[in-house]
Amino acid sequence: QVQLVESGGGSVQPGESLRLSCAASGPIFTVYDMGWHRQAPGKERELVATITRNGNTVYADSVKGRFTISRDNAKSTVYLEMGSLKADDTAVYYCAGALRRTVVENRRTYWGQGTQVTVSS
Repeated sequence: QVQLVESGGGSVQPGESLRLSCAASGPIFTVYDMGWHRQAPGKERELVATITRNGNTVYADSVKGRFTISRDNAKSTVYLEMGSLKADDTAVYYCAGALRRTVVENRRTYWGQGTQVTVSS
């Protein structure tokens, strides 16, 4: 079965950096868009950043200039470099990937289990 596994979360102080990784594994024919979302306590899940297979990116206004999304297609892995972290960035970060398992299947989105990022002094 397809799995998306995140890593790299943790606790940091304001102004510090973290790097998240998410690797897709299992029976995969093609991985299309990949991205990161986050959900803070009491809030709805929101988009952080996405990247197409060709490297085109979209960022939430709140993270522009501080976060960078990238991917390694050969490894079916997406990364999120987070800099100048703020307390408002505290959330569970979820990886998402749109992919097809076989050539005949339709594209669908898979989600990781989430990784906690806490920014606090």
